[in-house]
Amino acid sequence: MAALGVSAKQGGAFASDFKKDILPVLENYCFSCHDETAKGGVNLEALSQDSTFWMEPKTWERTLNAIRDASMPPAKKAQPKAAERALLSAWLASTLDNPDAAKVPSDIGRKPLQRLSRLEYNNTVRDLLGVDSQPADRFPPDGGGGGGFDNNASTLFIPPILMEKYLAAASDLVSAAKPDLIFRIRPSETKDARTAARENLTWLAERAFRRPVAGDEIAALLGLFDETMQQAGKWDDAMRQSVRAVLVSPSFLFRVEQDRPGLVPQRVSDWELASRLSYFVWSSMPDEPLFALAREGKLSEPATFEAQVRRMLADAKARVFAENFASQWLRTRELRTSVRPASDGQAEFTPALRDAMAHEPIVFFDALLRGDRPLTECLDADYAFVNAELAKFYGLCEPGGDGFERVTLTDRTRGGVVTMAGVLTLTSYPRRSSPVLRGKWIMEEILGTPPPPPPQMIKSLPTSDKGRNGLTFRQQLELHRSKPECASCHKTMDQLGFGLENFSPVGSWRTTAGNNPVDASGELPDGTKFTGPVELKRLLLERRDEFMRNLTERMFSYALGRGVEQTDWLAVRQIARAVANDGYRAQRLVLEIAKSPAFQLRKPAEIQATASTP
Repeated sequence: MAALGVSAKQGGAFASDFKKDILPVLENYCFSCHDETAKGGVNLEALSQDSTFWMEPKTWERTLNAIRDASMPPAKKAQPKAAERALLSAWLASTLDNPDAAKVPSDIGRKPLQRLSRLEYNNTVRDLLGVDSQPADRFPPDGGGGGGFDNNASTLFIPPILMEKYLAAASDLVSAAKPDLIFRIRPSETKDARTAARENLTWLAERAFRRPVAGDEIAALLGLFDETMQQAGKWDDAMRQSVRAVLVSPSFLFRVEQDRPGLVPQRVSDWELASRLSYFVWSSMPDEPLFALAREGKLSEPATFEAQVRRMLADAKARVFAENFASQWLRTRELRTSVRPASDGQAEFTPALRDAMAHEPIVFFDALLRGDRPLTECLDADYAFVNAELAKFYGLCEPGGDGFERVTLTDRTRGGVVTMAGVLTLTSYPRRSSPVLRGKWIMEEILGTPPPPPPQMIKSLPTSDKGRNGLTFRQQLELHRSKPECASCHKTMDQLGFGLENFSPVGSWRTTAGNNPVDASGELPDGTKFTGPVELKRLLLERRDEFMRNLTERMFSYALGRGVEQTDWLAVRQIARAVANDGYRAQRLVLEIAKSPAFQLRKPAEIQATASTP
């Protein structure tokens, strides 16, 4: 056990002999499937050695969840006794909670060249040129990867059609730009045309490229300026042509970072740090205070850096964090694009209500972030943010204004993201709610314990709440769950979803479904019983640390623009623990991610290339 980095004397570590007590349980119940045959892509036998345990800690974390939830071993396999299951769960939990940092593989990961996403492009040209035309809305959609976020570098390609769009957008933007942002200095008696052009282009290119501009870059832009002047003879036209060149430069379209020699990760420059931070928090370019600190080389000073993070979170531009991160994490952005509840029986689901549903989690998360509130309020809160449309739908007092306002809840069936109407609609079918989809959503987006894909050729469930063959929908679902190939996942997933059965397919409160009384009771594999959303949320709060690790992993991926790897495991857990120790405060999560080595360091080119080789 000491070889695995665990000591019986270590802060609450579980004292047990691995070879005597733990290994036999794994051999009896796990290795028959998870040996060299690696069923489901998992080889626990290979990872159960002193030298291999920490190679894939995320795999052991998933194993712990499966053992706790009794989703493994499958129902048709021999099952461990309750004492054996408890012993293995306690040992794994203790080992994972008390890692020896020297034994856990850690890596800051690769930082691929990252193109501006459509949102980042729109925000950047807004802040650079003073325009709000959102030209990137006409670009091809961005892909989604790395935790499900569309700022993932590996999916941000430039197909030929996008290059054509960039060229067209550059012309439109130069025409629409505020003149004082591209013509800051004009020729005068004391300043000739070329000198004025040089000063303008140097100032603009530094901001557009988000770094100091090299002499040859300015020379190239001035060469284009000179050529246009010779052809057209107009200073304004020549300047616009050079500005267009800035807007289609790879240094503008990509977040380029300078490679450094050597064999160990090194700190990024203050300019690069300013860019990483601004695109993390604002999805846009740095502002002048960040640029000024970068010029002075002071941004990376710890106290200055933290002050800047908090300043940025307090700024109105931080709202885009909630709009971009929270709506993708919770998947509520899909409400506006793919959710089409059936018209029959869903007359209350109007376009205005759907917009309010999509907006609610954004306003809620923005308030959490900018108010530095506990992130556990995502699981349950005694308040909600509603507009008139949503207040009426929830049966709450309507706010006095036209926008969203905070209201105190006396009925805790609402409060937190799990019982938001947008989430409940997203996890339903058009004509019926779905305990399966809702339970799966909780496992994936809240707890970070996604179930495996369903077996092929599994017969689908009915699409409505109506009874069939004398069975209620819940009874039909229980029959489906009784099949051995289905039971291992559904016995946890469905039970979580049953706690939300009092909500209709569009999230309104109900007491009957399909002419039958709603049964919102659930029983988890460990025997824990609950009924309804209030008790369900209480159970989720008891698993707040699982939620915190999952949320940390999602935001870590979003901040870095890449997927989370096994070698990020320790960093994610350390960040999550730091947030928990600070009362789960929202700004602490952003700060800890921004202070992490993965955010502040960059691998040398040689290591990047080696890591990229299959």
